[in-house]
Amino acid sequence: MRAVLRTAGERAEVTCAHRWLAGVLTEGAAGQLTPADDVRPDIRITVEDTAAAFDTAGWDVLTRDAWRRPGQVIVRDACSSGLDLLVTAAGPTLDIAARWRPPMTVRAASAVLRARSRLLIRAVLLQYPALWWSQQRGRAPLHASVCTIGPAGGRTVLIAGPGGVGKSTLVNAELARMAQSTSDNLCVSDGRAAWGLLEPRRVPAGNRAGGHGRRMPHGRREAPWPNRVDELAPDLLLVLRRGNAKEASAAPCQPDDAARFLVAGTYMAGELRRYWPFAATLALGTGVGETHPAVEKVARALSAGLPCREIILGERPGASLDSLLRDGAGAEVSR
Repeated sequence: MRAVLRTAGERAEVTCAHRWLAGVLTEGAAGQLTPADDVRPDIRITVEDTAAAFDTAGWDVLTRDAWRRPGQVIVRDACSSGLDLLVTAAGPTLDIAARWRPPMTVRAASAVLRARSRLLIRAVLLQYPALWWSQQRGRAPLHASVCTIGPAGGRTVLIAGPGGVGKSTLVNAELARMAQSTSDNLCVSDGRAAWGLLEPRRVPAGNRAGGHGRRMPHGRREAPWPNRVDELAPDLLLVLRRGNAKEASAAPCQPDDAARFLVAGTYMAGELRRYWPFAATLALGTGVGETHPAVEKVARALSAGLPCREIILGERPGASLDSLLRDGAGAEVSR
């Protein structure tokens, strides 16, 4: 397997000599792989078909199961995924060599919790390196959805809020209306634009939009992407919350409150729980970049630069974003 994908604003080239892992990575790319070419990638990921450990002779011990030398770090069993990584950040391309060497405990867990194992492998090989390299360009990861409202050419909204409040449901509804989206779960932003982290969409099982892929938690299945774009520039920041009223309501939101929801939702996200130590290990080990991404700085830049609205969802689901953003008189909310 040798292919290219766009994720978190980065061009990643993936070469995988391990057949089973190639299948995991293809599935995680959600139909967005393209043939490799001679263009220099931002990130080069090479999965080697060997179970030999990386040679750490002459390397400095960084921490338990990690070693370093200038511009490089070796991590054993990264994020409990069963993958050993050799990360080189000494040039314009981030190079990652990976070897599948799961300990017996990881093998046993993988046999029982297959979906969890696949998600960890995708994260360690496709997602976390892209998030970290994107940080070096002044971007920060956010647990947020970004899509247009209806077809491209209309408004573009960045939706903040903790997991499970309904962000993906709103994005999937807009996609059914021919909208464009860069993410329904995770993205990176520099405070102006947003770049989606590539992963399959998750829709209710049996959904007509294609929810027939791998089974995921909360009664959902994975689905391919229609109308995905790598980058969007939001012109509205929307805070999404759950309420007890029958109907949804919308109101202005203070920038400080919007930033707080965006930051808190990012740190609450289970998908990023292992990312923070991963990023810190790479930064400290290679000597490249900050040890922590500027999540709050980026969130405050977005909330200060965009109109902020809050929607409290009611008991009756199914409303589209444009209808939710109309005030009580039916007028479109001003920019």
